[in-house]
Amino acid sequence: MRKLTLVLFAIWVAAGAALAQNPASLSDLLWSLPEPHDYVLKRVSSYDRTGANADYRPVAPGETLTLLDEPGPGAISHLWITISSPEKYHLIKLVLRMYWDDEATPSVEAPIGDFFGLGNGDYFMYQSLPLAVGSDKALNCFFPMPFQKHARITVTNEGHERVNSFYYNIDYRAYSRPLAADTMYFHAQFNQCTPCKGWTNDWKSNGDPKVNDKKNLDGEGNYVFLDAKGRGHFAGVTMSILQNQDDWWGEGDDMIFVDGEKLPSINGTGSEDYFLGAWGFSAGPSNYLLFGVPVNGGYEAGAKWSVYRFHLDSPIPFTKSIRVTIEHGHANHRSDNFYSVAYWYQTEPHAPFPPLPPVEERLPKLYPVGGPGNAGK
Repeated sequence: MRKLTLVLFAIWVAAGAALAQNPASLSDLLWSLPEPHDYVLKRVSSYDRTGANADYRPVAPGETLTLLDEPGPGAISHLWITISSPEKYHLIKLVLRMYWDDEATPSVEAPIGDFFGLGNGDYFMYQSLPLAVGSDKALNCFFPMPFQKHARITVTNEGHERVNSFYYNIDYRAYSRPLAADTMYFHAQFNQCTPCKGWTNDWKSNGDPKVNDKKNLDGEGNYVFLDAKGRGHFAGVTMSILQNQDDWWGEGDDMIFVDGEKLPSINGTGSEDYFLGAWGFSAGPSNYLLFGVPVNGGYEAGAKWSVYRFHLDSPIPFTKSIRVTIEHGHANHRSDNFYSVAYWYQTEPHAPFPPLPPVEERLPKLYPVGGPGNAGK
């Protein structure tokens, strides 16, 4: 009988990694079905309590809708959401928050679109192991989310128009015994840099010697996916880009600093390499279980991109802190807009998140930064 501890998460991660490498391992999952389970599966949803077919909730401007408010011990296994709203960029203006064990500050806080990998306010379909968007506009999350005492999930409408229909199903496992004391909790945090100001706009291409000869060993000025304190492991990131300049948005190396390192112990070779692609994703869009580039907008100013990478094969552990970063262009020479959500597990308490940027600052727009394809100075 499996226990809901780090062992459960490790089993889930191992299954995902195996599936990514060998679809034949699906048979292993099927063979696990005869094993007994020690939970009761429950669902909280927006179904019509009268028995009719109005299976949704409206959300007025400024209103916070509580999706789930349940005692523990338990573990959320799946979230499904779909939304009907007349408001442009409602994916950015609706904010998703999750609280575990009656904590005062959320462990999850992100615009709902970004949380599900839909940055820049646009819908698109893709498939990964922990997150997927199905037809039509069906938002799915399979990250396991354990809680000892209590779980609460809310969505807040920070827009100006009423959400006509917010549908949701949340499946969770209810346990009759406490979770292990060292169980780690799911976290997700939104970040943005609009724009990520480069150190120069005096360049014609990413390959200019002036750019390539610039040194960056300690990550100064890098874009930060995650800056967390405590003990846990980093599970991955979804990222959206709006280019303010021509040429492709990458060339930046990933740099990950564990437990207060001055120099990164994990240092990559380029933006597309971190997201497990190559050569500027020149072949176009793609999506796989652990990595992908479902939106490839091209290499001119105004282009929109979406990429993701999940470290489910080997989550990155930390015992005191972790700082996960990536350069915006080589040595941070570019000035594009970056938006991201980092996903990780850690013991509580977690460090409070920085304030979420106001709605107007989250909306995608071009900035006059200068450089190729940009008229600004």
